[in-house]
Amino acid sequence: MSIRMEKLYIPTRLGEIAVYRRTADNHRTPLVMLHGVYFDHRLWKHQVAAVSDRTLILPDMPLHGDSRQIAKSNWNLDDCGGMLLDILDDLKIPEVIAVGHSWGSMSILRAAARAPERFESLLLCNMPFQAARPKQQFIFRLQHLMLPFRSFYTRQAAASLFGKRSLRHQPELYGELERPMRILSHRDIRNIDRKVILEATDAGHLMEQLPTMAIALKGEEDYVPAPQHLQTIVVEGGHISPLEAPEQVNACLGMLLN
Repeated sequence: MSIRMEKLYIPTRLGEIAVYRRTADNHRTPLVMLHGVYFDHRLWKHQVAAVSDRTLILPDMPLHGDSRQIAKSNWNLDDCGGMLLDILDDLKIPEVIAVGHSWGSMSILRAAARAPERFESLLLCNMPFQAARPKQQFIFRLQHLMLPFRSFYTRQAAASLFGKRSLRHQPELYGELERPMRILSHRDIRNIDRKVILEATDAGHLMEQLPTMAIALKGEEDYVPAPQHLQTIVVEGGHISPLEAPEQVNACLGMLLN
């Protein structure tokens, strides 16, 4: 299933970000969706197919998809939240419903904490809101030694991101990861993992103070815990819920849209 949309390049504090837009001729609140590490805007293909009545905004996150022109080298998750606000400003969108996956959720949370008036509601899927522990940092650095063996590395990444049952019953999910990872260099992966995972600060306090309506969603085999301060819905699968449990994610999305 392909996603046919208008592609824009929008200048942000991080550089040029590729943004895919499908415009609806109505006044319903637009929907923005931010994907997670190693994927691109096509992560949301099932959700895009389920939403036909409002404008959709799907960025490719920095260094992913067509967002290759990243000018700032020392960026962090706060910059990613600011990037989303830059995109909304450029498109002259005052308020959105925002849906994120993993890194995308972390970016949306930071943007909503900074400018809550810009967000009608949030769906935060598979959000790793805690700072990486020393053991997790060690495991990632060990995994990076395997990057020269890209096929092996990708399969190991798939095994840690997707639920076991998902990969057993939907082996095509491996291709959903392998395709967008193909354009990432070894340096890209190390850089992304460092800034998004290894250097991420704890965001629990941001959820406590969040005035916007927000729902969290996680897979039953997901490595991230359920946030204490948000209503959390548990679905089938692991960390890639938009692909592993599309109907359940669509149902949660429908709660926000309706």
